[in-house]
Amino acid sequence: MVNNTRRTLRHLVELCDVLVMLLSFGLATIVVSHIFSQLSLSEFMSIRIKLTNVLIFAGFVYLWNQVLSSFGMYESRRLSRSRDEAFDLVKATTLASALIYLTAIVFHAQMVDWIFVGVFWISATVTILTGRFFVRSILKQFRIRGKNIRHMLIAGTNQEALQFARRIDESPWLGYRIAGFVDEEWPGLEKFYESGYSLACDFENLRRFLRTNVVDEVVVILPMKSKYPYASEIAQVCEEQGILLRFVSNMFNLKHAQSRTEDFEGDSHITHSRGQMPDGWPAVIKRALDFSVSLLLIVFLSPLLVLTAILIKLSSPGPILFLQQRIGLNKRRFHIYKFRTMVADAERRMKQIEHLNEVTGPVFKIKNDPRITRLGRFLRKTSIDELPQLFNVLKGDMSLVGPRPMAVRDYEGFSEDWHRRRFSVRPGITCLWQILGRNSIPFERWMELDLQYIDQWSLWLDLEILMKTIPAVLKGSGAA
Repeated sequence: MVNNTRRTLRHLVELCDVLVMLLSFGLATIVVSHIFSQLSLSEFMSIRIKLTNVLIFAGFVYLWNQVLSSFGMYESRRLSRSRDEAFDLVKATTLASALIYLTAIVFHAQMVDWIFVGVFWISATVTILTGRFFVRSILKQFRIRGKNIRHMLIAGTNQEALQFARRIDESPWLGYRIAGFVDEEWPGLEKFYESGYSLACDFENLRRFLRTNVVDEVVVILPMKSKYPYASEIAQVCEEQGILLRFVSNMFNLKHAQSRTEDFEGDSHITHSRGQMPDGWPAVIKRALDFSVSLLLIVFLSPLLVLTAILIKLSSPGPILFLQQRIGLNKRRFHIYKFRTMVADAERRMKQIEHLNEVTGPVFKIKNDPRITRLGRFLRKTSIDELPQLFNVLKGDMSLVGPRPMAVRDYEGFSEDWHRRRFSVRPGITCLWQILGRNSIPFERWMELDLQYIDQWSLWLDLEILMKTIPAVLKGSGAA
């Protein structure tokens, strides 16, 4: 019965979101056609609707629904914070609007221009956000007054279970009432009784308790090493009786890793990660931007690339490109492309000048490296030597924005494992380190900035770094 009600409510919310999409689409159409195209209302109403346009619009509706669904907009948000839901909603409507715009370009839907999409996005986002907050406010008031209450049974009486119960009790607007705790006799029970909570039953009598009491959800907060058989039995009982089961995902007490659930070949998995780029649409958009922008830059800068290659060939003996093995995503090795800025035998002369290293850590940097050619110094100052890495981005070895790829020699000199987390993402041409000082920044600060980028990553951060890279390159700040 509860599942049927939830399913009905989900479909109702989906329908409301589609209606909002239709109204926002209509509003944007009126704004673009009536205000910007100077069409009268009668002329606008007399416009013929083609079958092709109907099919394209149906595709827009389907796309809208699928994107919002992929961001969890129709899952239960009872325990999530309202700001988290709002943030996910804004991301969903932004992505959906962008995809509608791209689809319109592909199918030559002339009316759907950037003004149309802007009006549509503002209208849809504000309306749905307002609706979600209104529903949340109503539900909170209902729950505070004892309506829409769910009874929760907690398996475990350890400190984590008590802290969880206190958070539930301190949040009456969530609409939960603790039905009791389940555990066996153990030395910590005495401290548990001092908390004022009661033991509903032991594991042996759990099945009987669930048969005769109102329990909507069971939350398992047990140490997996010693209590796995009990946790497994609880899961089976809940499955048999159709009771919602929750597991606290951080069973390993990880302090910073983020967790999420995934389906893998029909099995549910809890994944923990810290520092990896999110999957799904954000990752797809990042890769799409990398590919398209690098391709456009290669075409646009091709005269400069050809001219640089000719000058390198004429100015000093040796190859035009410098190829070196670097450490990439999850320590995959690849060959990076750069314009050669040093003499041809620079790698062999490395040991002769290692004692002149001017930076801390495993990396090697000399401000006035004797191996750099006169043209090479100019190429480094202007960062023109980095342009061939656009081909690395095109291939997928690198991204436009990300931690700079390390040479194998430098990587082998790493002494701290926390430094290696920088390899959990694809390396990039530019990053925070590049725009905040480049070679003038100490190694430890460099690593901290890389991890800061990983932890705070967003598409907007990538765009901000790309925009700030241009003045940093023009100033030549910190370039060696």
